[in-house]
Amino acid sequence: MTAPVAPRTGDPERGTLDKAAHENFPVAPFFLPKDWREDLMAVYGFARLVDDIGDGDLAPGGVDARLLGVSAAEAENRLLLLDAFEADLHRVFDGFDGPPRHPLLRRLQSTVRRRSLTPEPFLGLIAANRQDQLVTRYETYDDLLAYCELSANPVGRLVLAVTGASTPERVRRSDAICTALQIVEHLQDVSEDLGRDRVYLPATDMKRFHVREADLATKTAGASVRALVAYEAQRARDLLNEGAPLVGSVHGRLRLLLAGFVAGGRAAIRAIAAADYDVLPGPPEPGKLQLLREVGVTLRGEG
Repeated sequence: MTAPVAPRTGDPERGTLDKAAHENFPVAPFFLPKDWREDLMAVYGFARLVDDIGDGDLAPGGVDARLLGVSAAEAENRLLLLDAFEADLHRVFDGFDGPPRHPLLRRLQSTVRRRSLTPEPFLGLIAANRQDQLVTRYETYDDLLAYCELSANPVGRLVLAVTGASTPERVRRSDAICTALQIVEHLQDVSEDLGRDRVYLPATDMKRFHVREADLATKTAGASVRALVAYEAQRARDLLNEGAPLVGSVHGRLRLLLAGFVAGGRAAIRAIAAADYDVLPGPPEPGKLQLLREVGVTLRGEG
């Protein structure tokens, strides 16, 4: 979820939720029923905050750390913060140690109860951010897919659970879409991730295309980097096509929401291709017209 974000306010709950307007994909669009929007925003608040902890993007002043019971001296220790956040998540589900301490998790608690959500997707998101502190390179594509299973797929599973649409086949299709969107985000953010000392392009693929890390630190991409990005973009496109039948398996406003996710990924890939796969100057952004076209294509079951 590495999108341009608004500054955090003094209110840690509002400051995190306000970031939804700056994400690459719709979080809880206006056309959804009010109860869905409220519950999707509660899930978003969790996912956004855990990513902010993992990326070191918390508001200045350590307010989130204090809420989680972490001292000011340890407020920069991301692994310790993730451990404290996981402990607060357990308060959401079992309550043995009292109510959750962070307001975003108190908000999540009512959603968990109303939708009968399980801890596993939330724990997966925490595990992904914990892994980001320990693993900064991925040797193979399968290694990257295993990371996406933690970092991306739980989000789609939670959307299906909140909307009451979860079935094994829909989860399988959702996983393909979410993994594709994560790969697309990695392609958009190659330079930003390298600045955080993270490379999500599989090392075996880099070797195959004769790309070194130094090639990713330039202002514009050379032919080898462009070929590598095109290769990974095609993988993401194939995954989106594999997952796209999920859209046709549901009806009404949920169908439009899911079409927006697929279309957003397809439009982003088209924007990358239109930039001749040079992602190093910054993320190529699709226009609104292109996005609307992709939504139409996806709703018609084409693409």
